[in-house]
Amino acid sequence: MTPRLLVLCSGQGNQHAGMFDLLSSTNSAEVLRDLCAPELDAIAEKPERIFANQYAQPLIVTSQMAIWNLLKDRIPAPNLVAGYSIGELSAYGIAGMLDARQIVGLARQRAQLMDACRNPQHAQIMVAVNGVQLRQVRNLIQDRGFEIAIINADDALILGGIADQFTKLETELVAQGAKVQQLPVHIASHTSCLRNACQPFHEKLQVCDFNIGTCPVISGKDGSQIYGKHAAVTQLSHQLLETIHWHDCMDAFAENGISVALELGPGAALSRMLQARHPQIVCRSVSEFRSVDGIIQWLSRHIE
Repeated sequence: MTPRLLVLCSGQGNQHAGMFDLLSSTNSAEVLRDLCAPELDAIAEKPERIFANQYAQPLIVTSQMAIWNLLKDRIPAPNLVAGYSIGELSAYGIAGMLDARQIVGLARQRAQLMDACRNPQHAQIMVAVNGVQLRQVRNLIQDRGFEIAIINADDALILGGIADQFTKLETELVAQGAKVQQLPVHIASHTSCLRNACQPFHEKLQVCDFNIGTCPVISGKDGSQIYGKHAAVTQLSHQLLETIHWHDCMDAFAENGISVALELGPGAALSRMLQARHPQIVCRSVSEFRSVDGIIQWLSRHIE
């Protein structure tokens, strides 16, 4: 069977200063500096800013596009591309539908619109919940000010909601055997808390020029294949306030015959999840390599 390549773009939560190390001695370092100098300067001054939306989102997509720029001419074209939350925006760059400058600009606008949904009187949080079935969690979060933001597996979820309502819910989840971890994200993404960001972001996307893609993008909302502007604009805007069904995405990868997956980072969470759910797919993240040549050599063993 002919090998089929998937490129994955990570979301927020695993970003760190070292995620730019692969770029440090390449021309892509200049691209990074050119595209997001304000964000780089801001985190150089205060490293903790890397977890704030306004800095994290532009830096994440820029690092992914810069790494892809190093790889794209040295590896076969991907058969599918997908991204997790903010990473889905990068996916349209990998697929050739948007250019890097458009993507970074959209990431800044996305972060600004999301931050505008904050309510100073009711802080928002996101938490990972593992070890409890989806149906149990649905029952527990009713009338608790929380919603299911991302489904990674039937027993691996991300919740988003109002911080001051979390203590009792956490106690109930732990009593059911759940492992609960608060994430370094301060906006309840992919929940109705972001309803006011959806239409303005749709309008920002609508005025962008989309190219014909070189391969489909898998929608994080439902695992469907996206080829054109209309569907892309709808999916990217609505994923702000609707649940991400990442488990369906991973199943879609397998159904489409993907045999090799490369995650552009930051981190390796997506490749680990995919390996666990579909062990027949060979998965690695660029964060696991010391050099671009190492990535190329690994890919050449599996897709040539």
